[in-house]
Amino acid sequence: MTAPRDDARHTAGDGTHLVATRHGLGRLTGDGDVELLDLPYADVAALLRAGAGLAPARAAAVRRRLPLDALAGDVVAPLGGTPAVWGVGLNYHCKARTTGRPLPTQPVLYLKSPNAGSGPDDTVPLPTSVSAQSDYEGEVALVIGARMHHTPAERAWAHVAGITAANDLTCRDVMVASGSPTLAKSFPGFGALGASVLGLDAVADRDAIGVRTTVNGELRQQASTADLIFPVPDLLAWISRYVVLEPGDVVLTGTPTGTGQDRGCFLSPGDLVEVTVAGVLPLRTRFRADTPAQAAGTPAATAETPAPAAEPDPLPGDARPSLPLRTESLMP
Repeated sequence: MTAPRDDARHTAGDGTHLVATRHGLGRLTGDGDVELLDLPYADVAALLRAGAGLAPARAAAVRRRLPLDALAGDVVAPLGGTPAVWGVGLNYHCKARTTGRPLPTQPVLYLKSPNAGSGPDDTVPLPTSVSAQSDYEGEVALVIGARMHHTPAERAWAHVAGITAANDLTCRDVMVASGSPTLAKSFPGFGALGASVLGLDAVADRDAIGVRTTVNGELRQQASTADLIFPVPDLLAWISRYVVLEPGDVVLTGTPTGTGQDRGCFLSPGDLVEVTVAGVLPLRTRFRADTPAQAAGTPAATAETPAPAAEPDPLPGDARPSLPLRTESLMP
């Protein structure tokens, strides 16, 4: 059963479905088109930080309408500007059964570096110079739409703007050696989010959101948030007891069984991982070996696809001026 809604004055989400593109924010239509919006925000995180939830995107004028396929290569990370990504370890009953671990009595939390972000169809380097156990973790990600602090569980959903897919990539051997989830999960590109953000009102059943992961087309993970040890309202209430969650922050909900750790097989250069969350565009991530320069410590881009420019790129044949943008443990 869907959880009751909170007072509408505090509701952060609606049924809007958004992508971020090199040409600005886009609103997905039911027939597979993208309406490019007349909005001054680089991504959904920036839109939410403006303080009005997803409502401005629902009401915005349309600059141009294009088929989604026409934007291939132009869809970028919808939450590239998010300042905080919270994760939780061992939060699926199926994962606990597979590993034989006892159920945690409280959420085991960590932060991912904001510099680890990547987006749809990015190519991420595997840090083979320091790890032989890079692993995928398909997850449902919650996008915060209204400030949370000391928020009770019964009001938690009203502070969520929407959902997206996440691949919470992890170097298992680095986690064991360092004891630090943040270190093991914050390599360049290891915070994949996307490919779209679905407004909460468009989520068919917020208490049973499906997540599915394939590697090179082979199904590896399939579950729903109905199997969470700490359901979404309890998880958000727990975090907000200690910290402030701001609009645009992201909270990962944990990964189900079926990871490479569970199967004894880890990611290799050339692999393609696809994470699908119910109603959200698939999040695809390709992998390559790190380069000699990266192995030597030379800074490298997070992924092959660069971040959005300070201004949206003009569309081909579009004479309209560019719109300025304002700018081993309990872990799975």
